[in-house]
Amino acid sequence: EVQLVESGGGLVQPGGSLRLSCAASGFTFSSYAMSWVRQAPGKGLEWVSGINSGGGSTSYADSVKGRFTINRDNAKNTMYLQMNNLTPDDTAVYYCKIAGTNYWGQGTQVTVSS
Repeated sequence: EVQLVESGGGLVQPGGSLRLSCAASGFTFSSYAMSWVRQAPGKGLEWVSGINSGGGSTSYADSVKGRFTINRDNAKNTMYLQMNNLTPDDTAVYYCKIAGTNYWGQGTQVTVSS
């Protein structure tokens, strides 16, 4: 059974940082590209970042470019999202997913507020 479990969310002040993790199991993690997607309150889903199976190629939404960094550790079956210089506009539930599939985690809440 495919499982994706996000962690690392929380409440942070503007300008702060968080690192999200996505622990994967039930499939060959190293064979799949992965993505982070978020949903802000009252808004639709927004793709945030993606990474290829080997970790050597990454991409970002313009809204997070230069502030967020995606990476993965295939030995640990885990993907990460380092988020720096957070703003209130980053407040959302963050989901990890297997790219090109309908497998999602349960999400982790990130709230940026003073």
